[in-house]
Amino acid sequence: MDKPQEMFDRDSEWAALSAFVTDDRPGATLGVVSGRRRQGKTFLLDAITRAAGGFYFGATEATNAESLRRFSDALTRFSSPPSAYHFEDWVEAVDALLALGVARPIPIVIDEFPYLARANPELPSILQQAFGPLRPERTGSRARLLLCGSAMSFMGRLLSGSAPLRGRAGLELVVPPLEYRMAAQFWGIEDPELAIKTHAIVGGTPAYPNEFLRGDVPRGPEDFDAWVVRTVLNPQTPLFREGRYLLAEEADVRDPAIYLSVLSAVADGNTTRGGIATYLGRKAIDVAHPIAVLEDIGLLRRDGDAFRKNRSAFRIAEPLVAFYAGIMRPVWDQLQRPGMAERVWKASGHRFASKILGPHFEQLCREWALFHADPEVFGGMPTSVASGGVNDPDARTLHEVDVVTIESTGSGKPRLLAIGEAKWQDTMGRAHLERLEHIRTILRKSGSFDTTETRLLCFSGAGFNDHLREASESRNDLRLIGAADLYRAVG
Repeated sequence: MDKPQEMFDRDSEWAALSAFVTDDRPGATLGVVSGRRRQGKTFLLDAITRAAGGFYFGATEATNAESLRRFSDALTRFSSPPSAYHFEDWVEAVDALLALGVARPIPIVIDEFPYLARANPELPSILQQAFGPLRPERTGSRARLLLCGSAMSFMGRLLSGSAPLRGRAGLELVVPPLEYRMAAQFWGIEDPELAIKTHAIVGGTPAYPNEFLRGDVPRGPEDFDAWVVRTVLNPQTPLFREGRYLLAEEADVRDPAIYLSVLSAVADGNTTRGGIATYLGRKAIDVAHPIAVLEDIGLLRRDGDAFRKNRSAFRIAEPLVAFYAGIMRPVWDQLQRPGMAERVWKASGHRFASKILGPHFEQLCREWALFHADPEVFGGMPTSVASGGVNDPDARTLHEVDVVTIESTGSGKPRLLAIGEAKWQDTMGRAHLERLEHIRTILRKSGSFDTTETRLLCFSGAGFNDHLREASESRNDLRLIGAADLYRAVG
């Protein structure tokens, strides 16, 4: 089916859904669609339902009896039976859905499925029985049932472990935020530095520019500070409280205080479990549960260390949450008073650059290396890109490396394609290059990687001095990557 013209990107998601709902083979099938709120799941599913003439039902927070009554009314309006539906239970309701697919493949969407399941915890088991492999109601139907939800912890458990629906789904689709280059196109931002700064605050959530901000986007680099003041720091815009709501909307988060404290610790640069615990004044075991919950709901991400396999770093996965935790939460009382936003933002400039923008730039550099860079940059195709710490036994120190690209060889030592340093504010020069050369020498001596052709990468948002530019022209093992390069198409 042709994707609607008004739908931006989402080509792979549309293709997956189209293939699922138009599958003409006999037998009803089940699919699960998840993703955080405001990513366009409802728009996507509503469009696929309209295109294929299917049934869409959006659940709300209600009792089981009220939800069943609303569902009965909605299905009556859709199928126009001889007499109106009045389902006694969900067993009857699900069989009625399967009956819709007797004549043809038909998409059936139940949006915000977690609301129904919380009101009736037996619903996943009812679906498990309804989609039994040899059940006549399933084998005689070509219904394509799609369960959708924004509660990431609940949706993640729906098909895992011993969950009732494990093994029953033929599609598991996660609708992510727009990746950083597509986000710049969606916002209509052509200046790469402005695109990076904007993405460090709002990420790639499609609903923000049009629905939350009514088309108010930065008009240019000179408008960025004013845009922050009039939008995300403005108590009169929906975006102002969005960072708090993204956490509060999760059912597994009953007491947000400890979770917000963990996020604030990470936003302040404490990326290990021990560092988070110290920031909170607690023992490491005390923060294990909130960290696990934040990982389950997709707000916290654990990144492995490229050089120390038993170490990892926690990073906030949603830029707006990082911005709220690192910039807004410490001065929340001030921000709620009219006229304080500009004053707060001026005082937060250094913190934003060092705690939010710098780490975000490093992450974009890693994404570029893994997904967008021409393999010629590294002299091979990286199979993993991460950050890592290199122990320097002579100096008794640990060198942090922002970008590490590795190619697995399948046998023998993995190839260390490149190591890189990313600096948003600093003009890079000789000292940065010498540091990378020193780290490469340490790694060669360690013997853990094949470093015969390891290249050095310098990423900078502020540019490079003449020494570094001259060196890059005369050396084959050095690459300079600026902000514009992160958005430049390969080839």
